[in-house]
Amino acid sequence: MFLNYQTNSMYDEMFTEPPHARDGADLLVQKISSLSDGELLIRQSAAEKSMLRMGITFNVYGDQSGKERIFPFDIIPRIFSAKEWKLIEKALKQRISALNLFIHDIYHEQKILKDKVIPEYVIYSASTFRKQCVGLNPPRGVWAHISGIDMVREKNGQMYVLEDNLRCPSGVSYVLKNRQVMKQVFPQVFEASHVAPVDLYPNLLYKTLRSIAPEGVDDPTIVVLSPGMYNSAYFEHSFLAQQMGVPLVEGSDLVVKNGFVQMSTTRGLQRVDVIYRRIDDDFIDPLVFNKDSMLGVPGLMDVYMKGRLGMANAPGTGIADDKVVYAYVPQMIKYYLGEEILIPNVPTYLCWEEKDMTYVLEHIDQLVVKAANEAGGYGMLVGPHSTKEQQDEFRLKVKANPRNYIAQPTLTLSRVPTIIGDHLEGRHVDFRPFVLYGEKIEVLSGGLTRVALKKGSLVVNSSQGGGSKDTWVIQREEGEIYAD
Repeated sequence: MFLNYQTNSMYDEMFTEPPHARDGADLLVQKISSLSDGELLIRQSAAEKSMLRMGITFNVYGDQSGKERIFPFDIIPRIFSAKEWKLIEKALKQRISALNLFIHDIYHEQKILKDKVIPEYVIYSASTFRKQCVGLNPPRGVWAHISGIDMVREKNGQMYVLEDNLRCPSGVSYVLKNRQVMKQVFPQVFEASHVAPVDLYPNLLYKTLRSIAPEGVDDPTIVVLSPGMYNSAYFEHSFLAQQMGVPLVEGSDLVVKNGFVQMSTTRGLQRVDVIYRRIDDDFIDPLVFNKDSMLGVPGLMDVYMKGRLGMANAPGTGIADDKVVYAYVPQMIKYYLGEEILIPNVPTYLCWEEKDMTYVLEHIDQLVVKAANEAGGYGMLVGPHSTKEQQDEFRLKVKANPRNYIAQPTLTLSRVPTIIGDHLEGRHVDFRPFVLYGEKIEVLSGGLTRVALKKGSLVVNSSQGGGSKDTWVIQREEGEIYAD
C-alpha cells in the first residue's frame, strides 16, 4: 500500500521519506506493507461497520434535517514517539498551570492587568468575561478541570498550540471509541508497539470530579449535565456518564431546594454534590446569567458560591478561550511561572491593534482570520482557499469589530497517510490532547487526531467534513528493548 505513497515535501507523521518510517511507526508500516491486496480496505470497512454499530455519531448545528451523522474514521493512526510525547506532556502541564493561575488572578486581584502584561481592554471587552464570577473561589483555585488544547505541526516539524478550549471541550469519547476499534483492526501490532492506553480516561475523569466535592462529602453524588439530545456533543455526554456510572441529567431534572441542588429520582429528590456541566456559562443559571435560558437550573450559582456544590469546569473559565486572550499565553507563562513557553503559539495578529489590523487587511488572502469566540470551523476565513468576495466580506467584519478578530499565517499542516478510495494519500491533521486537573495535572497519553479528508484542505472539523484517526503514543524509547 505504501509503494506509491508520496509525502510531496510535506511533513509526514509516519515517514521521514518512504519507505523510512519515523520512530515508533516501524512495526505498523511493516504490518500494513505485508497485507495482501485489498486486506487494508477490508479492515477499514470492518472498522466503519463497527463504528456504525456503536452509534458513534454527532449532530451539525444549522443542519435542518436534525439527523445524526457517523463520525468518519480512518484506520491509519497518527503516532508520537515517547521522546516527543514527554515534551508535549510537559508543555501542556505548563500551559494549564499558567492558564488556571491567570483565570484566578483575573477574578481576584488582577495583578497581570495592573502590571500591564495584558491590557485591561482585552479582558473587559471579552464576551466570555463573567463579572458574576469576581471573587469566586473554586476548590484549590482550580478553574479548568477538563481542557482540550488544539495543536498543529508545521511543515518544518515545529509543533504549535493553535487554540485553548477550557469551557466544554469535546472529542474524548471519539478517542476512546477509536481505540476500541483499532484494537480489533491491528491487535498484534498494537500490542507489540507498546501503545499507551487511553481507556483509563473515565476513571481519571471520575477521580477529578470527586476531588472537587464539597468539604465533608466523602461519597459525592456526581452527575453529567447536558443541554439535551439536540446538542452536537450529546453522544459524548451520554457516553461519559455511562462510562463513569453516573446519571446523565438535563436542567429540568435538577432543582435547588433547602440550599442544595437536588435531582429528581424515582425515590424522590437526591442531593447532587458535583456537576460535570456541558452547558455554557450563559445557560447554566437564568437567575445569574441569561434570564431566558431554559437549559440551566435557577439558583445553582448561589449553591455553588456557598461551597455546597462542585462544578467542572468552574464558570468564568471561558475568558481563557477567547482567541485574543490566547495570544497572551506566552506572557502569562513568563509572568506566573517564570518560564519560557515550551511549545509556542502560532504567531498571531491582533486586529484591535491598528498596525496589526492594517497588515491583516492588506494580506487577508494569505492569512487565516478567526472570530474570537467561534468554534467548529465557523467564523473563519482561510485566505488562500477563499474567494475575493469572501475576503471582502471578512474585511468588512474586521473593520466593524476589530476586537473580535485575530489572524494567523496559513500553516502547512503535517499529514498522515489516509485511505482514499483504494489507495493511500497524505491528508492534513491537527491534534487535541486532553488534560485533567484535579488533585494534580494529568495528561491523557493520546488524544483526538482530526483529519481533513478533502485533498489539500486544512479544515479538520467534523462539522466541515473532517474525520478522525486514532493517536498512538509509543511508550518505549528509541532502541529500548522489552523483555516481553
